[in-house]
Amino acid sequence: MDFGVHYIDFLPGDPAPLGPTLARTAVTAEQAGATMFTLADHFLQMEGAGRAQDPFLEGYTSMGFLAGQTDSITLTMLVTGVTYRYPGVLAKVVATLDVLSQGRSMLGLGAAWYEREHTALGIAFPPLRDRFEMLEETLRICRQMWSDDDGPFEGEHYRLAETICEPRPIRRPPVLLGGSGEKKTLRMVAQYADIWNTTTPLDELRPKLDALHWHCERLGRNPDEIRRSAGFFADPFADTANYLKTVEGYAELGFDLINVGPYPGNPDPAGWVARYGEQIAPKLAEIG
Repeated sequence: MDFGVHYIDFLPGDPAPLGPTLARTAVTAEQAGATMFTLADHFLQMEGAGRAQDPFLEGYTSMGFLAGQTDSITLTMLVTGVTYRYPGVLAKVVATLDVLSQGRSMLGLGAAWYEREHTALGIAFPPLRDRFEMLEETLRICRQMWSDDDGPFEGEHYRLAETICEPRPIRRPPVLLGGSGEKKTLRMVAQYADIWNTTTPLDELRPKLDALHWHCERLGRNPDEIRRSAGFFADPFADTANYLKTVEGYAELGFDLINVGPYPGNPDPAGWVARYGEQIAPKLAEIG
């Protein structure tokens, strides 16, 4: 079982330590053997993790910074809201990150949900049905921009006269889709994704997997081609045996990557990651 480190809490106070703390945590994650380092793509702190007024760094600027601080770990948003950037701009941003990181970017994408930050910053927040349509068109646009086809794109929501993206990514960034909706999200996972990420609790996952398999069968795709990752943010140190038992449950369902992270408010996120690497990661490696 692999693990990725998800970083969501930029601690209030003096902004000067924010960059060094973020860099130190990402480097520690790389040294601890994490597969990827992820940020939540938001402009305001999520209310479940703090206050909207708390510090929250813009994601892709932060990832460009981390590309120069790390050497091997994959860098991605978990996940980018489809409403936040025009698809052609997003394809260019992710391609740039891939070039600067020497092929370590990934396209993490979702339908967006945090209405407050849309309203606060004047970003349109269409109905959910439209956002899903925008999500699919964005996937198609990114795929086209990273290919030899630099011609136009005509969609219901987006129209691009040209899809030029130079330089193109060093390697095509894997597509990670987040969400667990059985009708729309998992159909797009089956059609477009290299990785599916879910935060669905373990005991509720079986119907989601059945839906994913159904969509794959309908589309003629082998579901084993899609890597499965799960957000599992329980405290691994409070009851390590039970924590590892839950991870084993994910492994039995075909998941081989869990996303973990220091709890909001932790004053030493790099220290938390180092402890995870020392005490938990070796046991994860034996699972699956």
